[in-house]
Amino acid sequence: MKRQFDPAVPELMDRPQPLSAALEVDLRNLRQLNRYFGSYALVRQFLRRWIKRGGSLRVLDIATGSGDIPRLVVEHARGVGAEVKVVAIDQQNSTLEIARQLSGSFPEIIFEQADALTFAASEPFDIVLCSLALHHFSNEEAVALLARCRALSRQCVLVADLRRGLLASIGVHLLTALLFREPMTRVDGRLSAARAFSFAELRELARKAGWQHFGHRRFRFARQAIWLEP
Repeated sequence: MKRQFDPAVPELMDRPQPLSAALEVDLRNLRQLNRYFGSYALVRQFLRRWIKRGGSLRVLDIATGSGDIPRLVVEHARGVGAEVKVVAIDQQNSTLEIARQLSGSFPEIIFEQADALTFAASEPFDIVLCSLALHHFSNEEAVALLARCRALSRQCVLVADLRRGLLASIGVHLLTALLFREPMTRVDGRLSAARAFSFAELRELARKAGWQHFGHRRFRFARQAIWLEP
């Protein structure tokens, strides 16, 4: 299956839009998909390795959506007795408004509107995360984003995304036909499956971005991840 990516047809959630009930429902659906179809479990594997008792870490979450991954980070840190400060960025102000509403009891998280490809920080982060965002970019932009993730971190980077394939496409079509049938979720879910990178493609993107000695693994539910760690 060849990757299908048309920059002239962005996913619905990426288009400029006000805060709306449709956007809130779509982000709620994405949180449920993350919870039950592997994204939270994937991220937790690395949090257990990288955030230990007594640690004090700065974390960046790129393309944060409604902020569920930053909240996962904070919950893990609280549970093991570590301190974290999380900066979570997204291009959509309306999405960030929802994220802030959901994160009132998480003062460790700062939400900022920013472009993932141009975001800069005064000092590097200990951990940089980017979950289920890479497929929103062209090949060239994906290489630039991977290079940006590496440049922003002094220790660890985790980039997790979908893994394109026939079974993934069938699964997404079934889920959006039977369970997650709201228009935005259905359209974006199917676009995401077609735009995702294959396992070999993601490895090649990382190499083009200058990543060396990185990990790369398949995970359940058509997920994959690449990472850097000391």
